[in-house]
Amino acid sequence: MKKVALLFSFLIVSLVSNAQWAIDKGHSKFTFIAEHHGISEVDGYFKKFDGKITASKDDLSDAVFEITIESASINTDLEMRDNHLKGEDMFAAEQFPTITFKSTALKKVEGNKYKMTGNLTIKGVTKSITLDVTMNGPAAHPNPNNKKLQLGIKATTTIKRSDFGIGGKLATVMVGDEIMIRATGEFQKN
Repeated sequence: MKKVALLFSFLIVSLVSNAQWAIDKGHSKFTFIAEHHGISEVDGYFKKFDGKITASKDDLSDAVFEITIESASINTDLEMRDNHLKGEDMFAAEQFPTITFKSTALKKVEGNKYKMTGNLTIKGVTKSITLDVTMNGPAAHPNPNNKKLQLGIKATTTIKRSDFGIGGKLATVMVGDEIMIRATGEFQKN
């Protein structure tokens, strides 16, 4: 009985001590760049997403970042291309409505530069990726009426679309296999 009570107390303390940070959707963006025909680049972004950070330490050294993106919200400013990207051979948005990322490690490199490792899942395929991260803050909100701490993040990496089954038999001469990803976000502490 003592073990159960001790475990229950530990769980309550763990839940209470973990701080939550919510994404500010109006000041965040998830973008990508793909090479087109080997001569130019096409970029796009996702309109609908959600995210949070959970951490028990004030310096966020144990932070876990979780992001969920609606794959059907893809936007490249060309409806025909967007519809193709939502299709079965690309993101298969009907069958796989979300893209998810959950960090597994955050390591300080120098100053406000970090390496973040985590699991990215696209089309039901999960791969470990590493992002270069710049983290600004935590800092007090500049609006004196808002007492919440805020945090700014910029994260970049390159993935291979073929690793996630995106593009099927689409030749890399049409659309490059390497896709640059850039995520920027603001988070506020709850």
